Amino acid sequence: MDNITAAPPPTPSAQSNSHLGTSAASADALSRLLHRLPPTLSLPTRLSTAATSPPLISLSDPNLQDLLFSASSQLGFFQLTNHNISSQLAKSAESESLSLFELGKDIKESYFPKNWPLGFEDDEDGNGESFWLDAECSTVSTELVLASLRELTRALEKVGLEVIEMLSNGVGFENPAKEDPTRYCSFLWVHDGLDGNDHKPGLSGGSYPYIVGLRYQIRCQKYSMLTDSGWETVLPQVDSVMVTIGDIAQVWSNGRLKKVRGRPTACLGDGKNSSCVSMALLVTLPLESTVSPLLPKEVANEINANEDEIGEDIEEQNEIGNFCKTEKRLFSSFSFEDYAWRAYHEPLLFKDPLDKYRI
Repeated sequence: MDNITAAPPPTPSAQSNSHLGTSAASADALSRLLHRLPPTLSLPTRLSTAATSPPLISLSDPNLQDLLFSASSQLGFFQLTNHNISSQLAKSAESESLSLFELGKDIKESYFPKNWPLGFEDDEDGNGESFWLDAECSTVSTELVLASLRELTRALEKVGLEVIEMLSNGVGFENPAKEDPTRYCSFLWVHDGLDGNDHKPGLSGGSYPYIVGLRYQIRCQKYSMLTDSGWETVLPQVDSVMVTIGDIAQVWSNGRLKKVRGRPTACLGDGKNSSCVSMALLVTLPLESTVSPLLPKEVANEINANEDEIGEDIEEQNEIGNFCKTEKRLFSSFSFEDYAWRAYHEPLLFKDPLDKYRI
């Protein structure tokens, strides 16, 4: 090994004469590298600056179920009108949110201690501050009164559960949240985004899995998000509720529904020192949940009718066997807590966290 000598560096004349060839070779090498990237690591579609309007759906439309399923299966997002949530409530909740960010950092951490995923969070990358609140908008403080935030959370949750019920009917699976409220939970994510960072979706971590995400559109505001089809920039109608389909809904539907990866992020414009408060409700699952494609209703009904006659192991075998007869499972079952931890802490830009569980 000691007798091996390194090749001498190229002479200046050789470097000069081969400059164009070297550049071309580098470009070819980069091109070959990008083509060798596996699908899960491929570069996402370039973010378009042109905003589109999400499908506008009225909650009073007689064809509501079909419209929701169509938008969810083709795009993964839409906006709702006739939802009975007043603009006054949304603005009052936003005012309460602003008051939270005006508190000192020590007070924020004291009033909202970190108990993952809940609590106050100061993004180390300079992407702003966030509060993760439960459905009651609980706080350690006895001085803070977050009545409007709590009321908005409940109102958005009600809309979200109605959407889940409609989508489950459209896809044809039993809605786990319909009869058992312990099968789901809701988090309110309140974020103060800083200009210069939110031009690109915040996918450096801090995401959380959900069934559906909802946010009230208080003013004219564009959002960027990463869907199954690539980057999308949307401009919802003022006073509408923008709904995004989450990764859990995609697994439940066995891939029939498209999703938005992470949360939509506000586009703030080109000004400096500007900020934007975002309030998004995530209807999600308790940490102890197991996630898997849900059974078609006819299969579930058959199992429920025979559950007294068969043992637990046989029931599970029949469940899987009947499901496989009707369609191929696209996802394996997985622990929600493990998946949520990964989605929260790992970057989302190059790899979809669900890829690990695809069959």
